[in-house]
Amino acid sequence: MSIISVNSLSFRYSYSDRYILKDISFSIGEKEFVLLAGASGCGKTTLARALVGLIPQFYEGEYSGEVRILGMNPATTPISKITAQVGFLFQNPENQIFMTTVERDIAFSLEFRGFSREEMKERVAWAMEIMGISHLALKRIEELSGGEKQKVALAGILALKPKILILDEPTAYLSPMSARELMGMLKRLNRELGITILLIDHRLDLAVEAAQRILVMKEGKLYIDLPIKEAFRQNLSKEYGVNVPTLIKILDVIRRQGFSLDPPPLTIEEFINLIKKGRTI
Repeated sequence: MSIISVNSLSFRYSYSDRYILKDISFSIGEKEFVLLAGASGCGKTTLARALVGLIPQFYEGEYSGEVRILGMNPATTPISKITAQVGFLFQNPENQIFMTTVERDIAFSLEFRGFSREEMKERVAWAMEIMGISHLALKRIEELSGGEKQKVALAGILALKPKILILDEPTAYLSPMSARELMGMLKRLNRELGITILLIDHRLDLAVEAAQRILVMKEGKLYIDLPIKEAFRQNLSKEYGVNVPTLIKILDVIRRQGFSLDPPPLTIEEFINLIKKGRTI
């Protein structure tokens, strides 16, 4: 069952004559983990804003088409109602951290929505445990690393127990180790809690291990909507400016030498297993 549907969505900002989104259509089912990729400026962030109602409610412009998320129309539904069920994580965690300590910041959205004190305590403790940051509860925000701040921002979203997570370049400010940790957490949230995830990210080496499907945009249009392995049979780097995983680049070199691994492995572990199987044939 689709819980996100986009039909013929087009949009241009009021300050520009250029359409950033051009006749976009796709749907996402319950519990899916979908990767949204494309070169910088192709419209990924604009699309994410439209899904939660920031477009056209906050960013004005010419808007056409239809969007539904959990049955709501983001163009007309109050953003606070949407974000009670749809978590939106920005690139920079400091853009959505408002309080002075970890515990207080995670509780902020709950307090704003009138949760009881007891339920707030329960949800904050649960979110911190899920994100592995219970030991940081009383820490001041300025004492945290970039990776820890991103975990706090995500914990604040999880405290509302959303059905959908939309993440816009969440690893942009993270070290490789912190990015890997975050991606592992997102994978668990999807697999264990059944949260539907739409992830915008340039670090595809990590993202392809978690996502089941990829949407690829170019210059405002959606060109590819395929399962991950099928998509990487195409030259996403040359045709669409996608920063493909390092392993895919290696496989391209191998392919040019007359060898082919199909479907392409997306992780080192898959690659090694295929080579081992090949040796036994």
